Amino acid sequence: QLQLVESGGGLVQPGGSLRLSCAASGFTLDRYAIGWFRQAPGKEREGVSCISKSGGSTTYADSVKGRFTISGDSAKNTVYLQMNSLKPEDTAVYYCAATGFCGSRLIVGSWGQGTQVTVSS
Repeated sequence: QLQLVESGGGLVQPGGSLRLSCAASGFTLDRYAIGWFRQAPGKEREGVSCISKSGGSTTYADSVKGRFTISGDSAKNTVYLQMNSLKPEDTAVYYCAATGFCGSRLIVGSWGQGTQVTVSS
């Protein structure tokens, strides 16, 4: 059964860094693209970054370009989101999800619990 579990969130000061992990089970990373999404209080869920099933292509929202880096480790079947130079507006619950391709609005399976990222001094 396809499952993705997010971890690595926490409280960090502005300018700090965090690395989020998305551990996949029930499938291998070469089966689906994996996207990171976030939802801030009172706002709609938005796409943050995505890595293709081959791992050869990545995409980023304009708001995080140059600060966030997505990567995949096939040996650990895990996708990471390295977040640097964090800003208060990055505060949100972060989710990962499998999709057919980066940019697709349809996810495979259901949303997980997410991991809370809070950027505050």
